[in-house]
Amino acid sequence: MPMPTRIRRRSILSLAIILPIGLLYSHYRYSTLWLNQEVGGIFYEIFWCLFAFLFIPSRSSVWRIPLWVFVITCLLEFMQLWHPPFLNLVRSFWWGKMLIGTAFTWADFPYYLIGSGLGWVWLRLIVRGAKLK
Repeated sequence: MPMPTRIRRRSILSLAIILPIGLLYSHYRYSTLWLNQEVGGIFYEIFWCLFAFLFIPSRSSVWRIPLWVFVITCLLEFMQLWHPPFLNLVRSFWWGKMLIGTAFTWADFPYYLIGSGLGWVWLRLIVRGAKLK
């Protein structure tokens, strides 16, 4: 079933809001570096929830997407402990650092949980009042 136009517009507008905020916040100079990186995890999770929803727009995906985004992001965090040459090559590029990260830290996990929770809330707001399966 195609995504209703109103939901598609809300999803695209949401992505247009969260992406620049997340990117700008990660480079905000008037905060401490660790806070920029940690809080950036919240925006990262919300972005992926919204992005996935563009392709899987259903009522059940509103809770499934944030759950899977959280699980996959946690797996990516653990993958940062692994440094084979091909991953080091990917991490040497800006987009590689942004997508898969460079250094493992336990402190990221609460921010991933918060971001996935906020992604769930955001998706619920997008679908509120809409007729989706």
